[in-house]
Amino acid sequence: MGILNVTPDSFSDGGRYNGVEAAVEHGTALMNDGADIVDIGGESTRPGAERVDAATEIKRVVPVITGLVAAGVPLSIDTTRAAVAAAALEAGATVINDVSGGLADPGMAAVARDAGCPWILMHWRGHSREMTKLAVYDDVVAEVRAELRERVDAATAAGVDPGQLILDPGLGFAKTAEHNWQLTRHLGAIVELGFPVLFAASRKTYLGRLLAAADGTPRAVDQREAATLATSVLAVAAGAWGVRVHDVRDTADALAVWRASGSPRLEQQR
Repeated sequence: MGILNVTPDSFSDGGRYNGVEAAVEHGTALMNDGADIVDIGGESTRPGAERVDAATEIKRVVPVITGLVAAGVPLSIDTTRAAVAAAALEAGATVINDVSGGLADPGMAAVARDAGCPWILMHWRGHSREMTKLAVYDDVVAEVRAELRERVDAATAAGVDPGQLILDPGLGFAKTAEHNWQLTRHLGAIVELGFPVLFAASRKTYLGRLLAAADGTPRAVDQREAATLATSVLAVAAGAWGVRVHDVRDTADALAVWRASGSPRLEQQR
């Protein structure tokens, strides 16, 4: 899954693809580099980000979706709002990627149900401005697993086909660095829920801190690709269905090497 943010304030590439032409060009390049689907988002969900209204989000994403669909690019819509998801699906997106797991907008389940499309449910405890204080767990793996199970139950109770559900452990969303590493180490516990799992670590803050300079300065966002590649290979080896990344070409290359090696899937601790 290639990342395309049409926002001014996303943590990695905010402002780079604000124009429709630039966004369509980049989304097409992501597909050509090996993305199976391009995930387009019109609202930043980085920690501390301010929200925009649905009209602004729709205005940002729909023209880009129209252009990319015309170019033959498969698309998912990265949104927590039912109205935005509905507009994106109407414009030609085919997957909903909801970082709130259906919690932010009760109407999302009906949109996913009526469209009959895949719906990615991410583990989430609150919006960007409050997520840091919500990163409190006794056992992060067990609690994320249980809370994702609750989101699955809520979705199916609303009539969503369970065969259309995909889970995401939500690295960085109400998670500390140690929580992220625990979820990476025990990703098999999420996979064992029986749904496809999306893993999204690309360029995130905890990787920058891992690679910090001697003086403690985190590695710059655009210099975290090798670490991102490593997380992607580890995730796929642990059974992840997909990885959401900024650098599609190098990720596809790394996964091609892993597959060619015939390496077995990791037997992770449960």
